[in-house]
Amino acid sequence: MTCIDSRAFLYTSPAMRLPPLQSLDATRFDQPALLKRLNVASRGLAELKGLAASIPNQSILVSTLTLQEARDSSAIENIITTQDDLYRGDDAIDATGSAAKEVLRYRQALQAGYAQVQATGLLTLNTILQIQTALEANRAGFRKVPGTALRDGAGRVVYEPPQDANEIRRLMGELEHFMHEPPPGAMDPLVRMALVHHQFESIHPFYDGNGRTGRIINVLYLVKEGLLDIPVLYLSRHIVRTKPDYYRLLQAVRDDDAWEDWVAYMLDAVANTASETIDTVRAIRDLLSQTKQRLRADYRFYSQDLLNNLFHHPYTRIEFVQRELGVSRVTATRYLDTLANDGVLEKMRVGRNNYYVNRPLFALLGKGAETGTTTGR
Repeated sequence: MTCIDSRAFLYTSPAMRLPPLQSLDATRFDQPALLKRLNVASRGLAELKGLAASIPNQSILVSTLTLQEARDSSAIENIITTQDDLYRGDDAIDATGSAAKEVLRYRQALQAGYAQVQATGLLTLNTILQIQTALEANRAGFRKVPGTALRDGAGRVVYEPPQDANEIRRLMGELEHFMHEPPPGAMDPLVRMALVHHQFESIHPFYDGNGRTGRIINVLYLVKEGLLDIPVLYLSRHIVRTKPDYYRLLQAVRDDDAWEDWVAYMLDAVANTASETIDTVRAIRDLLSQTKQRLRADYRFYSQDLLNNLFHHPYTRIEFVQRELGVSRVTATRYLDTLANDGVLEKMRVGRNNYYVNRPLFALLGKGAETGTTTGR
């Protein structure tokens, strides 16, 4: 076996490496500094939840904001794509380029997991397996062979995930239990989310897609706990911007039992991204209202379904309008060409397809999207 860095000696035994989260003393997270961070994060989530509920059609937020989350989460793994590629494809089948397809599969995986949590109120191992299956387009399931060890800059092993298939299943079972049966003592759901994320990433249960699956679990856990109604928190963007801190603090827990620092980082991530998402949702709400007023005043063919289409698909197509409004191709073309001629939409041709771009919405969603997306793994 490869020698392990002396700082990581504590973790040579799988049982010692990943003690159950239930064994953590909840009172260690009652420090004033952490409680202050928790208060800010909780208020931000409550405001975001209420604001999202004010949007008449929340599926618009699920469609647009989860795609931004998909893009940012994939960027952490060096899967880089552009806003244009994502919205032109609109789903993994139509997407051009392997990166865009992977990012769009992320959105599909997130939405599939969300549907399960909505239906059952639970976040089970079966749901987690379904998420990873959608991400990787295979049914490999939990690892049955050793996972890759984490090495430092000098090539020394600083962390080795559980290697035995039975151990991985046992640890994942403990994690599922922790998510549904709170440990003794008071522990806020946001603190538990931080602990769950660290434990999942340390178990590293899959051959691939562990990071992205773990970030989907974050937002679905918030939905399961009732802190959000829909999965629209931009948590991955904060991680992209602070990637060195993210990986340093993950390891500090393994090396030094520095759980408090890790929880503080995650609470700050929730607070910061909730604030940013609130601004984005407000801007979408205002743009939706303005566009509705203009369409109702100027176009006899206005309908709520048409408005929804233009906000579900920043790059819409004739086929999308046909399908979602139940109209003929000739009628769909007339609607979109009229809006393009009047400057409501921007018509552009890419390959054999015509796209009709909701440029104000596209610009709003792309604001800040390029930040930090080219950093290394």
